[in-house]
Amino acid sequence: MRRRTVRTRTVIGAALLATAMVGLTACGSGGSTSGNASAKGPITIWYSNNEQEVAWGKQMVAAWNAANPDEQVKGQEIPAGKSSEEVIGAAIAAGNAPCLIYNTAPSAVGQFEKQGGLVDLSKIDGGAAYIEARSGDVSKQYQNADGDYFQMPWKSNPVVIFYNKDLFKKAGLDPENPKLSTYADFLATSKTLVDKGVAPNAILPAPTSEFFQSQFDFYPLYAAQTGGSQIVEDNKATFADQDGYDVADFWATMYKDKLAGQEKYTGDAFADGQAAMAIVGPWAVSIYKDVNWGSVPVPTKDGTSAADTWTFSDAKNIGLYSACKNQGTAWDVLKFSTSEEQDGKLLELTGQMPLRTDLQTTYADYFTANPAYKAFGDQASRTVEVPPGPNTVEMLQTFRDAWSKSVIFGKEDVHKALDDAAAKIDTIAKQP
Repeated sequence: MRRRTVRTRTVIGAALLATAMVGLTACGSGGSTSGNASAKGPITIWYSNNEQEVAWGKQMVAAWNAANPDEQVKGQEIPAGKSSEEVIGAAIAAGNAPCLIYNTAPSAVGQFEKQGGLVDLSKIDGGAAYIEARSGDVSKQYQNADGDYFQMPWKSNPVVIFYNKDLFKKAGLDPENPKLSTYADFLATSKTLVDKGVAPNAILPAPTSEFFQSQFDFYPLYAAQTGGSQIVEDNKATFADQDGYDVADFWATMYKDKLAGQEKYTGDAFADGQAAMAIVGPWAVSIYKDVNWGSVPVPTKDGTSAADTWTFSDAKNIGLYSACKNQGTAWDVLKFSTSEEQDGKLLELTGQMPLRTDLQTTYADYFTANPAYKAFGDQASRTVEVPPGPNTVEMLQTFRDAWSKSVIFGKEDVHKALDDAAAKIDTIAKQP
C-alpha cells in the first residue's frame, strides 16, 4: 500500500473551457494582488445557494458588519448558471468577480489562476502561515505546482459508505457489524443483498460520463487503497499500477455481476430503496433522516482500520479574486470567516467539516451532541483532493472516459484502459 505524498495537482471542468479562453485574453495569465493588497473598504462576497450555507453566510456577514462599520460586506448567493464554475469563469473574464467566493471548486482553481482571476494568498503577509496553521498538512494538497496558495482550504465532505440497516436485516445480514471492509466481503455482502431481492442494486454510483463522477466511485477507494495518493502527482498519473488495477477490478466485478446498475437512476436510489448502500458525505445525515442507516469507511482490498482509511474530500474552498479593489478588507474577512468561532457556526449550521487540524477537539461538544457526524469528523483528517493545475478537468475526463468504457460497460480490457488513460494524462499534465 503506497503512502500519500504531499505534492498534488488540480483539474478544471469542461464547462469552463470556452469561458477560460476568453478570460486568458481579458485577464492575462497568473494571479496577482493588483496593487490592492492593503486597501480597505466595502467588498462583495458570494456564497453557495443551498439553504444551510445561505444561513451561515448571512450570520457571518452580519457579525462582521456589526464590528466593522467602515468596511461593510455585501453578501449574496452565487448567481444562477449551468454551473458555479461557469459563472465564476465568466465573472473573471468580465472583470467583475466579487472579492471572495465561498464556493470555489478545487478542480477549477488552476484554470481560474491561469485566467489571472485569483490572488496568490501566499504573497499576502502571513497568508501561507495562516492557511497552514489552520489546516495543517492537508493544506499542501491545495498548493499549485510552485507551492503557492490560490485558494483557502475551507470545508470538506469526506465520503463514506452508508448502508440501509433495515435492508441488511431483511437479507439476513448483521446490520450492526456488516462485512464491508474488504473487496471480497463487500462483493459477498452485495451478492446477498441482490440475491435476497431486498434491493435491485447493492450500490448505485452514477454510471454517467461527467468528469467528477469518478470522485464517488474510483477515487475514494483508490485513496483508501493507497493510503492517500492522488491520481496524478508531479505531473504523472499514479493509478496504472496494482492498486489502481485492484480498485478497477473490484468495480468491474460489481457491474459484471449486476450488483451495481449500468443505467442512471433519476431519483435518489438510496432513499428510494433502489440501492442498499451509497457513497456519501456528511450532508447525507440530514438528507436520509427517514432511512435507518449505518456507516462504514470505504473498503480496501485486504481491509484497513477506520482510523487509517483515507477517502475523497469533496471540498469547497474560498477564492480571493483579483478584480477586488479592497483586498486588505477581503483578506481580513477571509480570516474572520475561517476563525474558530465561524468554523464552529459552519459546522453547526451545515454539518460540513471545516478543514482545520483541531476539528474534533475544538468542537468536542458538537460531536458529542451530534454523534451521527463523529465518523465524518474523524475522516476529515484523512482526505485526498483532486490534483492541482490548469488541466485538471481534462485529466479527470480522460480518466472517466476510459473508466466508463472498460469498468462500467465492459467494452475494453480494464488494465489496458487504465494504462492508456495514464499515458494520455501524463501528456496532458505537462501542458501549460
